[in-house]
Amino acid sequence: MKCLGLILLVILSAVVACAQTTPTDSSGIEIVKFNWTKERLGWEGNPFNGPIENFEEVRARTRNEKRIEDAKRGNAADIDRIRREAKADAANIEAQHKNPQARYAFVYKTTVRNTTEKTITSIDWDYVFLDKANENELGRQQFTSDEKIAPGKTKELSVVASKPPTQTVSVTSLNTSERDSLIGRIVIVRLQFADGSVWQQPQ
Repeated sequence: MKCLGLILLVILSAVVACAQTTPTDSSGIEIVKFNWTKERLGWEGNPFNGPIENFEEVRARTRNEKRIEDAKRGNAADIDRIRREAKADAANIEAQHKNPQARYAFVYKTTVRNTTEKTITSIDWDYVFLDKANENELGRQQFTSDEKIAPGKTKELSVVASKPPTQTVSVTSLNTSERDSLIGRIVIVRLQFADGSVWQQPQ
């Protein structure tokens, strides 16, 4: 009797173990790694060691030079005022070049492995951001990557976007501590295969 009870206990334990290890994601995609970064756009400095003037700045400088030359030829009494105004314009342009308006973009990446037996041609994937304190969803970036991934192969998916992960992340400054309050997660939404078949995330 004890032996029978022991056998039943072993069988029950095996059933529970199988239930706990049943995969929850049926996409056939393994998420190897993922991350996001915020990057500053544009030149940090001029490779020609001098400020690059845009069209409006060139026009303003040329206009001021012409006003000074006209004043010299006409012996204008207000030549000193024109020179002061030209100098002020030049100083303003120089200040703008020293403190350019920063622009940023967000780079979202994930590396995936195709564990299916079919070649993937397109992946719809979401980069989900959760509050680290309570795991409430704070933001979701939705992407489609047209990438050919053969069975068993690994591919990095990368998207550059202007939209930040959440509304709490600044788009005008570079704050390295912004990610500390966030948890990231990759969700595979849809797969398109080379044979025309499709896998869709269950609702």
